[in-house]
Amino acid sequence: MNKRLGLAISGLAAGAVLLAGVAIAQQQQNIAIATGGTGGVYYPMGGGMANVLSKYLPGVQATARVTGGSVDNLKLIGSKQSEVGLVMVDAALNALNGEDKFKDNKVPVRTLMVLYPNRMHVVTVEGTGITKMSDLKGKRVSTGSPGSATEVMAFRVIEAAGLDKDKDMTRERLGVAESTNALKDRKIDAYFWVGGLPTAAVTDLGATPGVRLKLVDSADLTEKMNAKYGSLYSKGVIPAKTYPGQDADNKIAVVQNILVANADMPEKTAYD
Repeated sequence: MNKRLGLAISGLAAGAVLLAGVAIAQQQQNIAIATGGTGGVYYPMGGGMANVLSKYLPGVQATARVTGGSVDNLKLIGSKQSEVGLVMVDAALNALNGEDKFKDNKVPVRTLMVLYPNRMHVVTVEGTGITKMSDLKGKRVSTGSPGSATEVMAFRVIEAAGLDKDKDMTRERLGVAESTNALKDRKIDAYFWVGGLPTAAVTDLGATPGVRLKLVDSADLTEKMNAKYGSLYSKGVIPAKTYPGQDADNKIAVVQNILVANADMPEKTAYD
């Protein structure tokens, strides 16, 4: 387990305090933590949280649930199929307001804690001719799996870059692990991924013999995104050498991750 993820999971021990009341209210039933795909950061982080809860709360069996990501997690919380979930702020705001993928079903979601910043990865490899966002025009691009916040943010980045997601590219909807394999096999030219550092699937791509990883800058698009969607995004950097073959800093758009629960969780439960 990498150092950053280990520290993050250690920090989530505090989640045992926040969620102790949940276990009591449910008479020691299982706690389902909605996470993400196995190739990202949500799943191992949720697994670490589940281990902490199961170890320190007698009679509790917490499990990390593999999902499509933030949008799926919010829907699971709304339908009471998961008690808590890891999500991105922009997806949570959409759910709360009944916008975008939640037009038909608002989710009365509340934040339990702020976790860590999620970094926008626009991933390609040498030989595709892609060095900037405008180069995605005419290319085969994965914008994330259906039901993921990667897809939500990818659409906003593409829009801010002056591109049409449906007309200017051939679009696939793959998770980060599937996107990595598709890029290795040259079935796509680039993919979007919003996750923590480092993301295992991106590391795997960079370490693949004969492949030279390239990351495309997106930081300059944050102002346009914030002007339309609210002050949800900030500028950040994926430092050089974060991934094998990454020789330069990657200037990116950033969004925060939060741990959420349904609003009907009693306030005392959340704070106890």
